Amino acid sequence: MCLAKAFLGKVEKEDLIMEDISTVRVDGKKLNLRSLFGEQKEIEGIIKEIDFQNARIIVEQTG
Repeated sequence: MCLAKAFLGKVEKEDLIMEDISTVRVDGKKLNLRSLFGEQKEIEGIIKEIDFQNARIIVEQTG
């Protein structure tokens, strides 16, 4: 199983926000990310791109 990774702005290791993402919830300008292992992160930003083939979510931070 290949779960998503979220990156800030571009796909670079140093821009990695979170790995093994199973759920993304959008609440206005906030993104709630949850991993398969129960880890949670909330960031202020918008989704710029979702690449299903490569399991990547690109986020642009707004705050």
